[in-house]
Amino acid sequence: MRKKAPRTAVALGTGLLAVALALTGCTGGGGGTSGTTTKPVSQSEIDKAMKTPTTLTFWTWVPDIKNEVALFEKKYPAIKVDVENVGQGAPHYQKLRTALKAGKGAPDVAQMEFQYISSFTVTDSLLDLAPYGASSLSNEYVPWVWNQVKQNDSIFAIPQDSGPMGNLYREDILSKAGVTKAPTTWDEYATDAAAVKSKTGVFMSNLASSQAGQMLGLLWQAGVKPFGYDGSKGVKVDVNSAEAKKVATYWQGLIQKGYVSTDPDFTDSWYQGLANGKYAGWLTAAWAPVFLQGTAAKTSGLWRAAALPQTPGAKEASGNWGGSSDAVLKTTKNPIAAYELAKFINNDPESTLMLANKQFLFPTLNATLKDPAFVDQAAPFYGGQKVNALFADISTTVDTKFDWLPYMDYAYSSYTETMGKALAAKGDLSAGLDAWQKALVTYGTQQGFSVNK
Repeated sequence: MRKKAPRTAVALGTGLLAVALALTGCTGGGGGTSGTTTKPVSQSEIDKAMKTPTTLTFWTWVPDIKNEVALFEKKYPAIKVDVENVGQGAPHYQKLRTALKAGKGAPDVAQMEFQYISSFTVTDSLLDLAPYGASSLSNEYVPWVWNQVKQNDSIFAIPQDSGPMGNLYREDILSKAGVTKAPTTWDEYATDAAAVKSKTGVFMSNLASSQAGQMLGLLWQAGVKPFGYDGSKGVKVDVNSAEAKKVATYWQGLIQKGYVSTDPDFTDSWYQGLANGKYAGWLTAAWAPVFLQGTAAKTSGLWRAAALPQTPGAKEASGNWGGSSDAVLKTTKNPIAAYELAKFINNDPESTLMLANKQFLFPTLNATLKDPAFVDQAAPFYGGQKVNALFADISTTVDTKFDWLPYMDYAYSSYTETMGKALAAKGDLSAGLDAWQKALVTYGTQQGFSVNK
C-alpha cells in the first residue's frame, strides 16, 4: 500500500482573525474550558484524572495507531480512546475547523503537521501543554523539532514524526555516467547532473512543480527564513529574499539545461518514473526510503542514500519536509488525560519504537533515534545500507529556527499558482518567488495581520 503524499493544502475561506474571535467565544473566552489552566498541574491531579473513567477521542491518519493506543489503555485502564481517521490532509483540517467553529464535535487530541500549528493557535484552539508538564520533555526531542511545537513560552503539541532531507539515488545510473559516489557539494551535483543526462539520458532528479514542501525544505537547508510569526498579529513574509533567489537560480539553471525535470509528484506517471529509471535520484525526506520501497520494488538493491549536497565552507546542514505532532484541543473536557495520551504515544519507548518500525514514522525522540533496534537495521533495498542511522545523523543538522505563517493553507495553494507555474513552464523562478511574495503579503494584510511591519 502506497503511503499518501504530503498533503496539498487549500485556501481558507474565512478571515483567520475573525474565526479567532468566533472560536474564543466558543471556548469560553481566553480561559477556554473549565479544564484549561495556567497553573502547573500537580501529580495528585494527574493521578486522580488517570484513574477516573474517561473516554477520549483521537483524530489521526496514522495506520494501525490503535496498537500504540492499546499500550496507553493498558497502562491507564480507566481511560478509553476512540481513534478516528476523518481523512488525511485538507479533509482532516477542514473537519477540525468546522467542529471548532460549531463548538461541538471536536476531538480531544488531533494529529497536526508542524506547519499548521500556528493556524490553530491564531484561533486560540489549542491547549498550552506547558502547565501539564510538557516543558520537562524539551531535552528529550531533537532541538529543531521541539521548536516546531513551541511558541514563546507555550507548547502546543508533542512531536510525533519528522522529515529531515537527504538524497536517495540510483547507484547503477550514476555509475553508468562515470559518477562513483554521491555528490557532496551543490557544484558537484550540477556537474554530475550534466554527466548523467549526457551519458544516460536520465534526469538527475525531479523538482516537482506541485510540491511547495520540497522547495521549502531546500530553502531551509540554505538558511533561508521565508516566514515569521510572532504568535499574535505580526507576520513576516520573505520568500523572495536574495538568499531564496540564489537557490531558485541554481535550480533554474539545471531545469533549463534539461538536467532536472519538474513533473508533478505523487501521480501515476511520477511513480512510474521512479520505478522505470526516469530519475537518477530524489531529494527527499526521511519518510521516503520506505515509501520508495513500495513504489519502485523492482529496483531493490539499486538505490543508495546520502546527505544532501552541501555548500563548501558552510556548516553541514539539512532542511525538513514533513512531520507531525499530536495537539490537545482547548475544547477538551479532559485536558490532563488528553495530554497524557499525546505524551504517551510520542514519548513512551515502546510506543515510539513501534511507530518507527511498524508505521515507519521517522522518530523525533532522541532515545528512539539512538535505539539499536531502529538505527542498526540494514536495508536490502539500499544495498544493505543502514539508512535509518544516516537520517538520524542528518536530523541533527537541521536548522532549529524555521517558522511558519498562520495561513499556510493559502501559502501552499498560492505556491502552485505562482512558483509552481514558473517551475512547470521551466521559466523565471525568481519571478515566481516575486509573485508568491506578493500573493502572501496581500492575503496576510487582507486577513488582518501586520505583514513586514
